[in-house]
Amino acid sequence: MHYHIHAIDPKAHLFAVTLTIEAAQAQQVLYLPAWLPGSYMIRDFAKNLIDIQVQDANQQPLALTQLDKQTWRVNNDAGQIQLTYQVYAWDLSVRTAHLDTTHGFFNGSCVFLAAKGLEETPHSVTIAAPALSELADWKVATSMTRTAGDQFGFGEFSAPNYDDLIDHPVEMGDLTIDTFIAAGVPHDVVLSGKHRCNMARLCQDLKAICEYQISLFGTPAPFARYVFMTTVLGNGFGGLEHKASTALMCSRGDLPTASDLNAPVEKGYRTYLSLCSHEYFHSWNVKRIKPAEFTPFDLSQEAYTQQLWAYEGITSYYDDFITYRSGCVEQSQYLTMLSEIATRVYRGKGRFKQSLNDSSFNAWTKFYKQDENAANAIVSYYTKGSLFALFLDLTLRTESQGQYSLDDVMRQLWQDYGLTGKGTDVTSHQRIVEGLLNRNCDDIFTYLSNTDDLPLADLFAKVGIKMELRSSKGSTDQGGAGVEGDKIGFGARTKAEGFGLRVLTVSQGSPAHQAGLSAGDLLIAADNLQVNAQFEQQLQSYSVGAVIKLHWFRRDELMQGELRVTEAVKDTVSLSISDAELSKLWLL
Repeated sequence: MHYHIHAIDPKAHLFAVTLTIEAAQAQQVLYLPAWLPGSYMIRDFAKNLIDIQVQDANQQPLALTQLDKQTWRVNNDAGQIQLTYQVYAWDLSVRTAHLDTTHGFFNGSCVFLAAKGLEETPHSVTIAAPALSELADWKVATSMTRTAGDQFGFGEFSAPNYDDLIDHPVEMGDLTIDTFIAAGVPHDVVLSGKHRCNMARLCQDLKAICEYQISLFGTPAPFARYVFMTTVLGNGFGGLEHKASTALMCSRGDLPTASDLNAPVEKGYRTYLSLCSHEYFHSWNVKRIKPAEFTPFDLSQEAYTQQLWAYEGITSYYDDFITYRSGCVEQSQYLTMLSEIATRVYRGKGRFKQSLNDSSFNAWTKFYKQDENAANAIVSYYTKGSLFALFLDLTLRTESQGQYSLDDVMRQLWQDYGLTGKGTDVTSHQRIVEGLLNRNCDDIFTYLSNTDDLPLADLFAKVGIKMELRSSKGSTDQGGAGVEGDKIGFGARTKAEGFGLRVLTVSQGSPAHQAGLSAGDLLIAADNLQVNAQFEQQLQSYSVGAVIKLHWFRRDELMQGELRVTEAVKDTVSLSISDAELSKLWLL
């Protein structure tokens, strides 16, 4: 199986692919995945394939029959066949493919057709340089095994099977590249796009994070080389894990620019480091320790599991925590980060309607296809899953007087599942925790199937942390200590427009809901005065119990309602240290 991929027309966003199968089966079936691991939504990558042609070893055309939206059959005898096709690449994300004159990127799952029955045979790839002379300085970054060509140059690559082939995304362009060594393993840091990043600072911090994670699970690392690939944009965020690399997107302002290697970590950079930490942690937790439902993956249709809370939630707990434990962010910064995660959970009414198990199972539709009512209907297995991981960690630390922690659970998962290839089931994590605590832990794991708030305040108190719920200070208040919230609540997120405020979401039971506002409405007046971006601040001057007349447009119809002035709900989390000595049980 050999693929040749070429950025044939970056201006039209087209890759050209040639697939040569030396020993094709008779009536060979070919298919393209419908989704890719780590992004749990049907993507229908085949919709971007154009002009598929096939011929035999004598260059005679063969008939191609499409069987469904992503599967084809070649009417051939056994022997060599060659397919050619183009891929339209204009999705600027970490999931599919994007190509223009600034860079090229692709995941193998959306450009490489698979040959049914031949998935376990060796696969090779030629990544050819674009023909445009102005792109002569382009380089290539990928964690795929290189067999020919200079490092970061176009050339030949190999993979032992199809699953491996599509687990090494490719970035090409005028790349900025640096390398650091963590636990004896080279790690390449690749940036695509305009930036002023201090690469020495970035490598310094990533090295600390990577060495901490490798130490947590134990050497050797599960890869011989690792690649961080980031597309830098004016405004962007995203990441997707792979077995020896990660594809990331960040905003230009999130990268460190100060020349001082010890300059304070700004919030944007803190967020980017957590993103890198998150995807790197996945190298163990989901790429190798994985649910039984994902061993192996069926990429033709949805693969349902109740365990995403363990793979995204636990990873989301560790991503921020490790930026602190590795020394990249300060203790107060970490508590703010955790406060923000908890706030996102406590502000959602959907946490009372959907359990973590159900959130995991319904990722394919309810989480990945969210609408304006999502906060009222669902809970995130990332954020509440992170709080459940925190709950597990604090429970283990306090009940064992510091002898055990969630670290021990992860190490045991690595030994029992990651190194053996066996998939976890819905009881695997509970069995390990019960073994450490030497007791039945139904009281802990029942929070996966119910919709109760986790009893975190008491656990925090046992490790010297004070957890408080306060009201929000407005749309920019994401949580944390040292802020006095508003006394009057509104209950809707809005965006200022040229004339009024566009309603984005409405919280069920809130004053905005009771007044009749809905997502999409254009609020134009309150108390017979035009509203603007300061509307929520202006509400603070009213007394509780007052009634304010509102006017808004829904589509082209003028509507009105009454907003009853109500005390703001306490849905914003504040964490602070109450006992520094006691906090060492957790914040080592």
